[in-house]
Amino acid sequence: MIPASGGAAFKRLSPKVIRFARYGCANRPFFHIVVMETKKGQHTQCIEQIGSFDPLTNKYNEKLVSLNFERIKYWIGHGAIPSTPVAELLGLAGFFPIHPRTYMTAWRNRRANEPRETVEQSPENIAVSN
Repeated sequence: MIPASGGAAFKRLSPKVIRFARYGCANRPFFHIVVMETKKGQHTQCIEQIGSFDPLTNKYNEKLVSLNFERIKYWIGHGAIPSTPVAELLGLAGFFPIHPRTYMTAWRNRRANEPRETVEQSPENIAVSN
């Protein structure tokens, strides 16, 4: 079987990882989701590209993700371990349970926005302004 992309030679029993490979320009990152051997560098030839991720929002405020779930299932079934950022992305896509780091990030974002709202509506500020 010839993969759709990649095609690097690899050892059959070596540990595999599903991770991001960063492409794009300095201020315009773009990530390929690839299967590689664990000890290989980020920009060496990958075994297979199984998705892509554009972290910057487009004009509709969307982050674009493309995943090949069949190939992800295949590689996880053959022992590939997803990296933490890829596991977070797969959790948000519904492939895995939502990653704990995603919950913590949402909690921190909510907490950072709370003081602004409570300061504006506190009774002390209303009494002082009258």
